[in-house]
Parts: sequence; structure tokens; C-alpha cells
Amino acid sequence: MKRLFSPPLRIVAVVAVVAVAAGIAAAQQPSAIKRIPLQKIDVPGADYQTVMGVAEIGPNVDIGRHTHPGIEVGYVLSGEAVLLIDGQPPKTLKAGDSYQIPANAIHTAKTGASGSKVIATYVVKKGEPLAKPAK
Repeated sequence: MKRLFSPPLRIVAVVAVVAVAAGIAAAQQPSAIKRIPLQKIDVPGADYQTVMGVAEIGPNVDIGRHTHPGIEVGYVLSGEAVLLIDGQPPKTLKAGDSYQIPANAIHTAKTGASGSKVIATYVVKKGEPLAKPAK
């Protein structure tokens, strides 16, 4: 029987097929963070707006270091997370806890095995993105 590929080329072909299959599987998985916008309201007489929403964060997720161009206040509806704000000690949050994040503070949050669901309100400058990755 004649072989189509030499052994090294067969390995490359198998690795390529596995990589494509893994990419398709990853693309089909839901995001680890589900955001549900609730409302956005301009602050009268100011260059700010309030943005309110719910975030459902999956188990064992690090949401990534980022900033907001204004303050964030929130309330944990369910689950647990560790809030990490640069220059502050880690803060473990569980259902019923509230939190505050200063404007432009670099921060992230990491959930545990049960994930977390929070409701958050941002008071941010109009025209700027709600969040930016931290440098």
C-alpha cells in the first residue's frame, strides 16, 4: 500500500486537524462573561453618564486587568469573587457584599468554582469606552 504522506508530514497533518477541531470547539463555547445591559442615563448638566448592568461570570474566570473612565459600584447577587485593585489588598466578595472601584483604577476579579453574578453601575465620561485593558 502506498503512503500519501511521509511520517513527519503525517504528524504535521494530524496536528493541523487537531488544532482546527480545537479552534472550532472553542468558538462554539459560550463566553465566560455574559453582560446584560439594563440602562444608560446621561447625568444632567455634566459630561458623564450612568451605565447599569448585570454580569454573569463563569467558574474559575479571571476577567482581566482593566480600567473604567469613572467610578464603579456593585453588588454581588450570587457566587463569590476576589476583587484585586492595584494598591489595595485583595477583597473576597460573596453574595450580599457591595464594592467600589475608583475611577481609572487598574483592577481585575477572579471567580471561584461557583462563578459570580453582579449588578454594577458605572459613572463614566460620555464618549469614552466603558472599559479599557490595563497597560
